[in-house]
Amino acid sequence: MEFKEVIKKRYSCKKYSDRQVEEEKLNAILEAGRLAPTAKNLQEQHIYVIRSAEGLAKIDATTPCRYGAPTVLVVAFDKENVFTYPGEKRDSGIEDATIVATHMILAAADEGVDSCWLNFLDPEKLAADLGLPENEEILMVMDLGYAAEGAGPLPNHFSRKPLEETVTYM
Repeated sequence: MEFKEVIKKRYSCKKYSDRQVEEEKLNAILEAGRLAPTAKNLQEQHIYVIRSAEGLAKIDATTPCRYGAPTVLVVAFDKENVFTYPGEKRDSGIEDATIVATHMILAAADEGVDSCWLNFLDPEKLAADLGLPENEEILMVMDLGYAAEGAGPLPNHFSRKPLEETVTYM
C-alpha cells in the first residue's frame, strides 16, 4: 500500500474478530519495529507478543481496552540502556520505544492488520503481572488483529485541524 494511503486510512480499532494474525504478517510487523531508528543505535526496545489465554487474561486484568484483540504487543524498553541528552533531564527510552511502536502500527496497517495504541493501564502492575525484568519499563500495549464486522473509526477520526493551526514557521 502507498505510504500516504496507510497513514490516511489507519485508525484505532476498538472491536476485533477472533481471527488470528498470520505469522508472516506478525513477523513483518515485528521486523518494522526492529528496523526503527534509536538514539545511538542502542536498540533498547523489547517487544512481548501476548497470544496465550493466560497472557491475554493478564492484559484484561490491567486494562479494559483489549477490545477482543487476539494478539497484543507489549512495547517496553531497557531503562538502563538509554542515551541521556544534554541537560540530563531527558533520555531516549520513551522516545525510542515510541518510534518502534509507531513503525509497528504503520506496518500493521500496511499488512492489512488493525491495531490500537493502549496506554489506559498501570504499566508497573502489568510489568509485575507479566514478570518483566526490573530494568524494563512498559511504554504501551498494542492490540493487533482484524476488525470485527461493523467496526470502524470513531466519528471524529477524520477531523483534523488545519495545518496553519498546528505549524509555525520561524
